[in-house]
Amino acid sequence: MTEQIIKVSSKGKWEDRVRTTVQVRDFEQIVIDEPKELGGTDVGANPVEYVLASLSGCTSVIISLVAKELDFSYTDVEFYNEGTLDLRGLNGVEDVSSHFQTVTFKVTIETDESDQRIAELKTEVERRCPVYNLLKDAGITLESSWIKKETVHTK
Repeated sequence: MTEQIIKVSSKGKWEDRVRTTVQVRDFEQIVIDEPKELGGTDVGANPVEYVLASLSGCTSVIISLVAKELDFSYTDVEFYNEGTLDLRGLNGVEDVSSHFQTVTFKVTIETDESDQRIAELKTEVERRCPVYNLLKDAGITLESSWIKKETVHTK
């Protein structure tokens, strides 16, 4: 198969202290900041919080694509992500990584599909999700759980 390369881009501008605004295509600017205890003004999520948010968004996109391919039916998906960082890495301590140490990734999917079909969806989504694989390939310990929530049928 021939490569199908796409380019994505963003523009950023430092505003003050640790606050930056970022522009992606024609959307409203994203404000990236830090909590006050980390030197920010807390007017926006911090960069690693956006990484976790991107994991949810990217997984959601890939679930939609893969579910269509597998004829997998679902009515809702919710995500909960949590990451751990060792601040020593951010503070320059050698041999301590500045990126996530661990990421816990929980998917709750509302479906009538079997556990086997959910496992099939999970395997394929995790294989193909760019953000999930970026984290995995960085050597971050990923703890992933997919939980089935039964579809509520109303008459």
